[in-house]
Amino acid sequence: MSTPLSSHERKTSLARIHYELGIPALLYSPRDVKLLLITRSIRLFAYGQTTLILALFLKAHGITLKGIGLFMSLILFGDVVVSLLFTLVADKIGRRRMLAFGALLIAASGTVFAFVGSYWILVVTAVVGVISPSGNEIGPFRAIEESTIASLVHADERADLFAWYVLLGTLSRALGNLVCGWTVTALQNSGWDPLDSYRIMFLSYSALGITNILITSLLSTRCEDRDQNSKSQAETGPESQPFLDNGSIVDGDGDGVDSQRIPDTPPTPPKPTLLQKLTSLFPHITPQSRGILVKLCLLFGVDSFASGLMPASLITLYFHDTFNFPPGALGTLFFTTNLVSSAGNLIASAVARRIGLIKTMVFTHLPSAICLCLIPAFPSIYPAVFFLIVRSLLGSMDQAPRSAFLSAVMKPSERTAVMGIVTVTKTLSQSAGPFVTGIMGGTGLFWVSFVISGGLKAGYDLSLLVMFTALHNVGRSEERSREAEQESQNSSLRRSQDDDEGEDEDDNQILQNP
Repeated sequence: MSTPLSSHERKTSLARIHYELGIPALLYSPRDVKLLLITRSIRLFAYGQTTLILALFLKAHGITLKGIGLFMSLILFGDVVVSLLFTLVADKIGRRRMLAFGALLIAASGTVFAFVGSYWILVVTAVVGVISPSGNEIGPFRAIEESTIASLVHADERADLFAWYVLLGTLSRALGNLVCGWTVTALQNSGWDPLDSYRIMFLSYSALGITNILITSLLSTRCEDRDQNSKSQAETGPESQPFLDNGSIVDGDGDGVDSQRIPDTPPTPPKPTLLQKLTSLFPHITPQSRGILVKLCLLFGVDSFASGLMPASLITLYFHDTFNFPPGALGTLFFTTNLVSSAGNLIASAVARRIGLIKTMVFTHLPSAICLCLIPAFPSIYPAVFFLIVRSLLGSMDQAPRSAFLSAVMKPSERTAVMGIVTVTKTLSQSAGPFVTGIMGGTGLFWVSFVISGGLKAGYDLSLLVMFTALHNVGRSEERSREAEQESQNSSLRRSQDDDEGEDEDDNQILQNP
């Protein structure tokens, strides 16, 4: 018979679980981090609503499967331009402004989808605005938010906070699926036309975008890039004070201070051209980082193309047409898949601490790819649902480690741009997928997309393991060295201050006891 745990052992076990789940990192995170997590949760809730019905909405307009695939491909392709522009200039223009403008695009897109039925107007709106065919992030949000969070917290806390970032987004998307599915079902059971019931959800999407604009306005200036702020302060520092003709600095009373004469300044450099001004908006990326970036873009591009073959919207259409799932049942199914996906996200950081970021990404993502291949292998609904759920459990466990890995191998001043470029590469690669699936689905080969997608993902996993295991170890060592060096500098500064205080005390004693 086992001995019951003592009170101390229970407290120790609870504290251990508390730590492993990253709860302290979340609770004691800065206010801005919490606000960013709230805006992401609202945004993913909105994505969950529209993703469930997007393909059904287009089908209700009489659009063929090929047209639906083209529509989704054009959405993702247009998002490339928006994401690239926003993320590359975000640190110059301001991260908060970019996030607020992105939320405004969400509100505008939802309004147009609710009131307009023209195919090409919807395409243009989706391309310029923000509509997610997969339920995952689209637009500039993730790159800006992850870069901001990485700059606000200590390196040891990033994996935990990125895990919560992914977890809360996944839970919110799941709730959006559930609310949308049963709201649409309730409206249709009340006599609403299916198309009108879908339009209600796009109005809700618009309202959530407006909500995020208001929350973004509460973010502080700490969210902005510190290096960029330092440059701005340097440009308006003492050297920009007005000078008299005799070369002396003007003091606060407007008098020339001859004792502070400085040599004549060199000739004013020529004004930059328009091209130089535009180029200055984009950050500099070192050659070493560019080499890493190229490898990452190639690998993530393959994985994203595979994901684009089977976005959530097309999977809902597959289950709707193949197994005759109504919207409410679809909402429950995808609520469940997102819920188990959240469970995977919750333990991802704990697994990463034990086996490393790269191995966590590969050893969870590879079985997920196999499950994706097996979804259409059985004519019965139960095996298909089973493999979809298992795939969701494992497939999302690589997201938080991937974000932490990118933060570790890139310099802080390059993170926003690098994450933005990676996001753009992924979206560009993903954009071709829906159109390919639309063509195959139109010829009765919908199931082939599942197999191709899973096979490409498996190849991505194995390549990632081979190419980046050693690099991550180097990057982690370099980051620890930087942190140790910073701590050493801080310790030296504290010792210097203590020595100064000690000298002051000695001087005071001498004055008091001459």
